Amino acid sequence: MDEEFGASFISMEDDDGNQIELELLDGLEYKGSEYMLFLPADMDEDDPDYGYVILRVVEVDGEEQFEDVDDPEELQAVYEKFMEQIFGDEEE
Repeated sequence: MDEEFGASFISMEDDDGNQIELELLDGLEYKGSEYMLFLPADMDEDDPDYGYVILRVVEVDGEEQFEDVDDPEELQAVYEKFMEQIFGDEEE
């Protein structure tokens, strides 16, 4: 990850083979796995594909890598935990 102006960014390849830049917003552990929350850094907010990206951190050959969360229930549960973590203080 590149540290730039206090924010962390990663470059990844999407399903169509395009390079995308993601800004790290937050991380959390849930049911024994680690997850990271990103927003596209190189996409306009009005783009219909713009939105949160949640990736699971996995270790492959001693190196941390990111993978998609394919299970919709797991993805929803992790999303809700991130929203609680990020916006929970605003509700009080």
